[in-house]
Amino acid sequence: MAEPTASAAPAAHPYAGFLKNNLREYGMLMSLVAIMAFFQYMTDGTLLQPLNLTNLVLQNSYIIIMALGMLLVIVAGHIDLSVGSVVGFVGALAAVLMVQFGWHFVPATLACLLAGAAIGAAQGWFVAFFRIPSFIVTLAGMLVFKGLSLALLQGQSVGPFPPNFQLLSSGFIPDPLGGEALRTTSLLAGIVVALALMVAKVRERANQARHGMESEPYPFFVGKNLVFMAIIVAFCWKLASYKGLPNVLIVMTLLMLLYDFVTTRTTVGRRIYALGGNEKAARLSGVKTQWLSFWTFVNMGVLAGIAGMVFAARLNTATPKAGTGFELDVIAACFIGGASASGGVGKVLGAVIGAFIMGVMNNGMSILGIGIDYQQVIKGLVLLAAVFVDVYNKRKS
Repeated sequence: MAEPTASAAPAAHPYAGFLKNNLREYGMLMSLVAIMAFFQYMTDGTLLQPLNLTNLVLQNSYIIIMALGMLLVIVAGHIDLSVGSVVGFVGALAAVLMVQFGWHFVPATLACLLAGAAIGAAQGWFVAFFRIPSFIVTLAGMLVFKGLSLALLQGQSVGPFPPNFQLLSSGFIPDPLGGEALRTTSLLAGIVVALALMVAKVRERANQARHGMESEPYPFFVGKNLVFMAIIVAFCWKLASYKGLPNVLIVMTLLMLLYDFVTTRTTVGRRIYALGGNEKAARLSGVKTQWLSFWTFVNMGVLAGIAGMVFAARLNTATPKAGTGFELDVIAACFIGGASASGGVGKVLGAVIGAFIMGVMNNGMSILGIGIDYQQVIKGLVLLAAVFVDVYNKRKS
């Protein structure tokens, strides 16, 4: 009677083992769905209304953009506390150039991106080549650029921005197909993206099988990707029933695809993970760890610059308090999404899911009328729980 039991055990093992090894990734996705379902019920359906979904995208676009850069910084074993102040500084610079000096938005945008890159390079230089802890360098940067924002704006709000620049955050993709009740172009774009992602995942799985690499069990693969396709199409249908896809959503999507490609398919991506996992071993393997750390901060500066312009365009003005507290939401999004505080672990999709979890919580609690004081308490507890799970799993393994 013992033989059937022994032969049955291996059949169940692949699924159980896969779930155990990927519990964090699937857990975050299920947590996002559960949180959205909870607030959808508690707000009597307001959360998933097309207008509120559009606002959710616009309110969290700059957090998601910065989370992509912060993920690489954290994976490399560092931290950047200055991103909120950099957002405010770049927004102030954009306002001064376009509103006060009358620059066209294209050269002003390029100047802001260069400023973000220069800020990242300055901080990365001290971290990578002078070995000053990133916590200290970026804490100093947070104070410096907050002060420079006040100096640029002279303590006052500056605006409004030119209409073309505002379209970065407040515009929507055109609908040449002429949908009335439904923005047909936006819906078709969502369907095309969903199908393209499914085709890409199928080809990736086929390549893994061809090279004898281990891949997720077929039922999990099919189920997960069908759910993703359904979510993308339903999301785009909701947005299409209002004004269509926001321009900033297109920017976010392109950036997410780019950074997912860099982290999973390129040598640079693999080296960043190696750097965070074991810097000494990476250096002995021939990786130029100092320059790699340096470029992760340059990248973070550029993305903070983009986020600064998106935020300024959304407000249609630059204010001295812009960006306050953004660094906390960005860092929390990465940790909630599965990045490890000790470096070497984290995924782009996880960071995006973490940002959406923070965004849905902020939005849902605001709709319910929960005060900002208790919102901060709840977000702090969620962040602590996410880091606790990461540390607990590491000790257990």
